[in-house]
Amino acid sequence: MNQQEFNRQLCRFLAAATTPFHAVAEMVKWLTAAGFVRLADDAQWDIKPGGKYFLTRNGSSIVAFFHGKENLSNAGMRMVGAHTDSPCLMVKPTPEIVSQGLFQLGVQVYGGALLNPWFDRDLSLAGRVSFQCPDGQLRVALIDFRDAIATVPSLAIHLDRGANTKRDVNPQTAIVPVLSRLAEGEVIDFRELLYAQLILEHPQWAGCQVLDYELSFYDTQAPRLIGLRQDFIASARLDNLLSCFTGLQALIESDGAESALLICNDHEEVGSLSASGAGGPLLTSVLNRLAGNDANYSALTERSMMISVDNAHAIHPNFTDRHDKNHGPLLNGGPVIKINASQRYATNSETSGLFRILASLEDVSVQSFVVRNDMACGSTIGPITAGATGIRTLDIGVPTLGMHSIRELAGAEDGWSLSRILRRYYTHPGRLSAI
Repeated sequence: MNQQEFNRQLCRFLAAATTPFHAVAEMVKWLTAAGFVRLADDAQWDIKPGGKYFLTRNGSSIVAFFHGKENLSNAGMRMVGAHTDSPCLMVKPTPEIVSQGLFQLGVQVYGGALLNPWFDRDLSLAGRVSFQCPDGQLRVALIDFRDAIATVPSLAIHLDRGANTKRDVNPQTAIVPVLSRLAEGEVIDFRELLYAQLILEHPQWAGCQVLDYELSFYDTQAPRLIGLRQDFIASARLDNLLSCFTGLQALIESDGAESALLICNDHEEVGSLSASGAGGPLLTSVLNRLAGNDANYSALTERSMMISVDNAHAIHPNFTDRHDKNHGPLLNGGPVIKINASQRYATNSETSGLFRILASLEDVSVQSFVVRNDMACGSTIGPITAGATGIRTLDIGVPTLGMHSIRELAGAEDGWSLSRILRRYYTHPGRLSAI
């Protein structure tokens, strides 16, 4: 796959992966097509050297791996981690609101969303619904309206003269999507709307009753290459589906000689503490089952390495003062090593040194990011994974503008460059440790 094809497939993936559930479903399609075998948590695993496997958790997190030719406790595993979730607006359990003859839905803000860009967008709705069938069984399915069914209108500047200088966005009252004009006396039951969409996408579930849901609004504007020279990728959910796709392609294209693993967790944007988040047991349970006993697990983790991949803050040309002057990553300047003395990132000199070696082998430039001392630093799944497993970890990412906006911007070269380095990492022969 060359850069042009990589970006074409990336845009298709981003368009399809409208929620963490849909992202995992798309990744399952890629892995199945590449010959990976699905594992079940509640069954015995028959893992063979040279085999390739995957499993999902909650439908929103996924682990995929090659078992290399050598024993895992001797060789360790080359791991890449990312996350499937992005800041968004999620529908509340009892969401129906009628105001001035308009039908609206109450929402919760998920993660650290940049709220202003949500105004005046063509929004659709997607996610997972649970329902009871006539046989009494509980089932779940994914739905995606795809069409633009909602918007959050701005308040006109004539009614808010300070809008361009001091507008605050109240997340309870200002960010309430409008879906329809109601006729006099008309009442809309949201679960009935979901049932209609459910049987439209899954007609086999006709006659079932929708019980609950995990649904989020998203921008219907398609991902695309933009710029005079097509230098950039503009899309929703680049943080962090760009990393998921990059890791997925690197794993699929690796040769399988070395043991290699990709984990994409849900709930990073809200702290990672969940059954399917990086703060939960997913990775450790998989590694324990692969190792077989405590001694082998200790050897496996000691000889493994994790690369946590999560987008990095590119230097903004209009706000250059927000970066340390020596650590302002540029779009299309190459992947970024993220470093923080307070361990908000898990990078150390050994893991960053190895990454620089791998990048040089692919003739890819590398940048570094350190937050200003007078600004707060974000974090990733890197420190969480390192703390839970003891595995040496590196934090990297593709430089991005507009992070946590409804539409973000990355360089058209950077995802492809990172994919090449990760593929090299997955296939590089021999021990990764400096010792």
